Amino acid sequence: MAISSRHDEIIALVARAGEMSVEALAEHLHVSRETVRRDLARLDATGRIRRRHGGAMALTAPGPTIETEWPFAHRMALNAAGKRAIATAASRLFQPDDSLFIDTGSTTIAFADALTARHSLVIVTNSPRIAATLASDHTHKVFLIGGAYGVDAGESLGPLALEQIGKFRVRHAVLTVGAIDQTSIMDFDLQEAEVAKAMITRADRVTVLADHSKFDRRAVFEVAPLGRINTLVTDLPPAETMKSAIRNAGIELIVAEP
Repeated sequence: MAISSRHDEIIALVARAGEMSVEALAEHLHVSRETVRRDLARLDATGRIRRRHGGAMALTAPGPTIETEWPFAHRMALNAAGKRAIATAASRLFQPDDSLFIDTGSTTIAFADALTARHSLVIVTNSPRIAATLASDHTHKVFLIGGAYGVDAGESLGPLALEQIGKFRVRHAVLTVGAIDQTSIMDFDLQEAEVAKAMITRADRVTVLADHSKFDRRAVFEVAPLGRINTLVTDLPPAETMKSAIRNAGIELIVAEP
């Protein structure tokens, strides 16, 4: 991970938690404690966080329970290594002739890159970028959902997109989410949540790709109860309370190898 991306990830993690230890940050970022200490010194010197003994504090108190989401271009740079690991692990779950909905997200874009190593899949997506990536392998059959164009993430949204999703019936929906708590998966954008809901309705099984930053968060729009998920692929194990909720919901939890 580039230093600037790692610094952005540290700021985001500390802002969400209010404060974090050097050890916790090193585990999240897969770097040494010495690297984290150097990063914290630089970020403190530039006024982006407040360094303390053994860790760092946010400049302000943590925000409300309902959070917000970074712009898409920023999310693409956050925890890129973790998302690639998730994508590689998730790509192994699917076999030739499987049919997949894939929604738009930074992790599903990495997943599309990983799927180029697989063959003969049927892909239905609302992301032109994902469609173009997978169409480069002519053994795949790719359907691009149309609709109103969402500029931030480069995706099709709205009633036309929902209508077209309803014309398909697939084996798997592979989704990213904005937040996961002990009861449900959620998103920060109503139209993106509606697309994910529509895909879930028309799929036999649901696989969620979510890095560790999505756990124990809340967003405004519920996508589905936790029990609707069949498989959850992440980069780091969640906290024990979240892990227990996942287990009780009957979800297969896959922690990707770095």
